[in-house]
Amino acid sequence: MIRTALSIVLLFCVGTVGYLVVGGEQTSLLDALYMTVITLTTVGYGEIIDLTHAPGGRAFTMALLLVGVGTFVYFVSNLTAFMVEGSLEKILWSFRMKRKIDALRGHTVLCGGGHTGEAALLELVETERPFVLIEHDPERVEQLVAVAGQEFPVVLGDATEDECLIAAGVAHAEGLVAAVSNDKDNLIVTVSARLLNPELRIVARCIDKKVGDKLRKAGADAVVSPNLIGGLRMVSELVRPNTVSFLDVMLRDKDRRLRVEDVVVEAGSALDGKPLSTLDARSNHDVLVVALRELDGSWRYNPEDHDVLEPGMALVLIASPAARREVERVAARPSAEG
Repeated sequence: MIRTALSIVLLFCVGTVGYLVVGGEQTSLLDALYMTVITLTTVGYGEIIDLTHAPGGRAFTMALLLVGVGTFVYFVSNLTAFMVEGSLEKILWSFRMKRKIDALRGHTVLCGGGHTGEAALLELVETERPFVLIEHDPERVEQLVAVAGQEFPVVLGDATEDECLIAAGVAHAEGLVAAVSNDKDNLIVTVSARLLNPELRIVARCIDKKVGDKLRKAGADAVVSPNLIGGLRMVSELVRPNTVSFLDVMLRDKDRRLRVEDVVVEAGSALDGKPLSTLDARSNHDVLVVALRELDGSWRYNPEDHDVLEPGMALVLIASPAARREVERVAARPSAEG
């Protein structure tokens, strides 16, 4: 397509120069360009440059006409195929995705759109967290968009390639989920992402327990085994069915969309050095705080309203996406609120 367009530009240049030579000194650049245009477009207007006594000029015109018509037909056919086959739409889609990704900060990079990736994607959509999906199969992306019910930023490509991670904004991301098809690829993704962003929190999927330690050594902050999670879920269904039912209802509630969340108190925030009751006064949403993680890593369950919050403490709470964002705003240092 580009080469054909360049060929047409070259034809116009050759035609213009040729008519300048044929027409002699009295021929202007505009006249030569005009002759080239009416020849290549086969409009058929009168000749601005007199070719009556210039056999060479007419031979040049015929040659230019034959070559030009063939090139134009080839260009139009390519342009039609380009538009009909969706290439133009793909290019516009890529530009739109790039603009969205460039605007993101503190997002999650989701590598892989398989069954595990789909579950992670839907949770990110449900909790209104920004993310970018890296997936090599365009048809799978279309399926995920249909399942999610909305468009989201996507990088089409192989997540093991640094270029794809960079395109997904890994340097500005807050977290990464390595959920591609096999453990070896997840290992490569983990190493690459850690090198590109040392501050990134990485959670990797792992089937083989032997690879789990390698993933942690490669830079994964957490390793999740679907087999282990599935086994725990089966036993929970057996021995604590009411608890499982409660969690399922909470997760599937499309109106309130409650989740168990955690928020870290930052120095200089509105909660720094204040009692837990301050959270209720500063928040416009109902929030249930179920635990506090102390600075030494210990846990304080069912904390009291008078418990004082310190920088570095983590609040574990049940909240909706809107309530979580409000708590994050209150717990952030003033410079981070904007």
